[in-house]
Amino acid sequence: MWCDTCIGEVDAATIGDDGCCPKCGSILIAPQRRPIKPSMWFMLGATVIYLGYRIYQGVEWLAHH
Repeated sequence: MWCDTCIGEVDAATIGDDGCCPKCGSILIAPQRRPIKPSMWFMLGATVIYLGYRIYQGVEWLAHH
């Protein structure tokens, strides 16, 4: 869990039943999951294609030598 007031993570074992920070008493929020940007998906796809091609080249080179 994250405390905006303390600007830090709070250990789950120290959180009370009310869901407040043990240090400052403010209400804790769950960390937000950020979606992956399209540019990152593009880079991942390009990397997979490039490495696949390089593996193909290496196998082809080994077959001819």
